Amino acid sequence: MAEHEEALLELLEGTFLFQGAPEAAQAALADPRALRRTAAKGEVIYDPRHFQRCLGVVLEGSVQVSKGALIMSVLKRGDLFGAAALFYQRPDYATTLTARSPCRLLLFPQALVEEWMERWPQVGRSYVTYLSQRIWFLSGKIDALTAGTAGRKVAQYLLAHEGEGRVELDCSLTGLAGRLGVSRASLYRALDDLRDRGAIAHRGRTIRILDQTALEHL
Repeated sequence: MAEHEEALLELLEGTFLFQGAPEAAQAALADPRALRRTAAKGEVIYDPRHFQRCLGVVLEGSVQVSKGALIMSVLKRGDLFGAAALFYQRPDYATTLTARSPCRLLLFPQALVEEWMERWPQVGRSYVTYLSQRIWFLSGKIDALTAGTAGRKVAQYLLAHEGEGRVELDCSLTGLAGRLGVSRASLYRALDDLRDRGAIAHRGRTIRILDQTALEHL
């Protein structure tokens, strides 16, 4: 096996789906039905009307998962996507996936995943556990949104408008407060708090993002 393929196999074996079933990871990598895809930075990978009924793995790069203007999460190397839609036969996809950097992806069609579950029960258990964890993750997102704190609104705005690690505001802070539906004082406190956490640096209309993870988990 080539060195590149060995590294790819190691990545697959470490993903949540194949933990405890290395032989399934080996079969997945060797199966010609697995689809390999690349995406340029800013390219839409999935949207509500254009998607493949496949279970995907991020091999390189990062992928933003959003619903409207709301950023749900950012997927990194080894993360899965497409699980919720794999067996739910709706004509649309729930979110939009966009490459935040150049990406390489590996896509496994539904029929292939079904074969794994029949042959290796551990894969089926891992899949159900993964979906259960996603339910808890989304529940936490709902809690954060319904709380509606100024800090959370600011963090979501910055993540949605980030480019090259910064956000260039096209309005004053007073205007931004109006967009976010918070008072000017609340906006200032939120920005100060994010700065004190080391998440951002703010000067004039330029806000540099220093710790993206801190914003995503606010």
